[in-house]
Amino acid sequence: MLSGLQSQHSIHRGQWQVEAKRWLRESVRFLALFVLFLGIAYWKWKSDFLIHYTGTPYQDSHYRKESQEIPGKVQCAYYDSGGEGVAYHDSDAKNNGSGALNPADGTYLNEFRKNEGVDISYTKFHDQIDNSPYDLVTPPENQLYVGWTEPGEWFNITVNVARAGEYTADLLYTSNRGGSISLDVNGKAAAGPITIGSTFNAADPVAWRQWHHWNVAPGLVKLRLPTGKSVLTVHILTGGNMNLAYFDFKTS
Repeated sequence: MLSGLQSQHSIHRGQWQVEAKRWLRESVRFLALFVLFLGIAYWKWKSDFLIHYTGTPYQDSHYRKESQEIPGKVQCAYYDSGGEGVAYHDSDAKNNGSGALNPADGTYLNEFRKNEGVDISYTKFHDQIDNSPYDLVTPPENQLYVGWTEPGEWFNITVNVARAGEYTADLLYTSNRGGSISLDVNGKAAAGPITIGSTFNAADPVAWRQWHHWNVAPGLVKLRLPTGKSVLTVHILTGGNMNLAYFDFKTS
């Protein structure tokens, strides 16, 4: 009798082991398929936008990079080439900085992208324009920036990300009235609304310099980015009258 019970016990244990192994194999197979499905869905989400996007990384005789690198400083003035409705949208076709505020005199900075609608200027250290005592930080001299911003405007920047993961970005900026922005990654909303604090200072006796009080907003942007090529879209949501120089991206 005891021998028979032991035999039955061995049979049941063997069956249980077979079922456990089969369940484990099926679970591993299901998990592998699920991961594959997520990978395909993510690739499709990323590639659909990139396949149809016709903008290209900005290049000229001075700036020859294929795309801007992350980690690193992503310069707003080097937004993509492609024109209105593709690489950017601006409220008017005139560049209020290059060729206007900064006269077209043949110099690189004064004429930088002067035939495009995005308004661009650069920091100047004469007459304490951008290096006044009212700055919260002193920006680099001759730093290009996107300015005269208005709600509804946007621009695209092609970047190359060294490694997938979480990133934060500091922003070098000025903002006379405060405002907010948001960022898309490959056509999908990714961060925002993000509040931009005002740099207005009533103590400054020079009225026009309210647009030139520079500051850095640390860790303002938080994004999850895939490896390789992506397109960031910077949207101006509210406030306007901001000067956006660069986003300095770092791994979280």
